[in-house]
Amino acid sequence: MISLEGKIIAARIFKELKEEISRTKLTLRLAVIMVGDDEVSRQYVGQKKRDAESVGIEISIHPFSSSISTSALRNRVSEIVHHSANTGVIVQLPISAHINRQKILDAVIPEKDVDVLSSHAFGKFMTGKSLVLPPMVGAIETLLEEYHVPYRGVYAVVAGYGSLVGKPVSHWLMGQGCTVSVVRKETPHPEEFYRRADLIVMGANEANILTGDMVREGVAVIDAGTVIMNGRTYGNVVFDSLKEKAMFLSPVPGGVGRLTIARLLQNVMILGS
Repeated sequence: MISLEGKIIAARIFKELKEEISRTKLTLRLAVIMVGDDEVSRQYVGQKKRDAESVGIEISIHPFSSSISTSALRNRVSEIVHHSANTGVIVQLPISAHINRQKILDAVIPEKDVDVLSSHAFGKFMTGKSLVLPPMVGAIETLLEEYHVPYRGVYAVVAGYGSLVGKPVSHWLMGQGCTVSVVRKETPHPEEFYRRADLIVMGANEANILTGDMVREGVAVIDAGTVIMNGRTYGNVVFDSLKEKAMFLSPVPGGVGRLTIARLLQNVMILGS
């Protein structure tokens, strides 16, 4: 079994980014919109801040109360987006349930949408017109290419259809010639799909749901699902069970997490150039 160590690749990308930003003397700033006081979100944003500052990208965090209305938040996001110093803007998810999430995401113009989550930016991605890939798609593409994992034209199963993993990844894989099945929480007998897959990408919100008896020998598995419980980080995959069957397997942590941040910061540089 080959462990897909994304953190090693991420370290190299961070080094290259720092050198390129220093060489070109680019002035880049990433604005982060945070709503509420979700502990997991604060951890993610903290890591993004450390990584951004390490490569020479300024980061500004804009916190808002969880009780803010959709209209008030959209107005504030629009102001932040149109501030000339902000070269990239992200809305840290999740946000409060009463807020119309897509309306907030759509306030980010494609030229600054480094997460590719607005309807306009995602539409450009879907039609091959985007300058950047959604960070998770970029991270998975980098892992597959760096470790020479066969993925073009294979049968792929994606667990979950969320806006950060399942939706963009499944559409990207179809663009690579893959036959793709999306397994959701409501899907009966998901193991029937997993057992036929050449490539599995996990992006569900549950810990330890994929085990070795659910997959075939030689499968490639990328665990992009992250669940934090009692201060510990878990993936969707039972690693010790899968490593006996999989040819390629990404760990959690150490797989796609930091690599996703690396690709996010690459997007900041590309759109800010």
